[in-house]
Amino acid sequence: MEYVSNILFWISNGLLVPVVVGLLYFFIRSILMLGGFFNQYLRRTKQAGRLKQQLDAWDGAHLDALLPTIEASAERDFTEAVRRIAATPDTPHVDRILAEYEVRADADLSRCRMLTKFGPILGLMGTLIPMGPALAGLATGDVASMAYNMQIAFATTVVGLFSGAVGYVILQARQRWFVADLASLEFIAGMTAQVSPTNAPQP
Repeated sequence: MEYVSNILFWISNGLLVPVVVGLLYFFIRSILMLGGFFNQYLRRTKQAGRLKQQLDAWDGAHLDALLPTIEASAERDFTEAVRRIAATPDTPHVDRILAEYEVRADADLSRCRMLTKFGPILGLMGTLIPMGPALAGLATGDVASMAYNMQIAFATTVVGLFSGAVGYVILQARQRWFVADLASLEFIAGMTAQVSPTNAPQP
């Protein structure tokens, strides 16, 4: 049994470096995502009211007139979807455009989900791994070794929780934005289809 315990101990200690590297990666990624999210939030907040007013007053014709406002307030995927709907307003193509937009949006959200889940997981691993050497140092009276390992344990916890918190906040906001953008796309597609020549009554 002691042999098995030693194997598990060495495996656990060997995972500390990959865990710390992973935490640093997620921390840097969370900072970059936070900066991009802040810019996106400012852009949407500034232009969202204007776009809503134009959509409320829009009769379905001249979709090109809405594109400048859409480009200023929405993301590239949304703008591209609107352009494709304007070019091919028939129902089968529109359904495909909406489905592809959902897939791309889900891929974007998956990065936030990964940060939300794996940040705390790695933080917990980084907390538990140094606890073994810390307890061993306490048993042998090596207070300096115990303090060093406890410092690593608490630092990894903080970094992991920070990364997870950033991912969660961004995920919640972008999920709301995605639902709102999808509703706008469906509205644009429906209004465009009503005025499309392909839906006009045949003589």
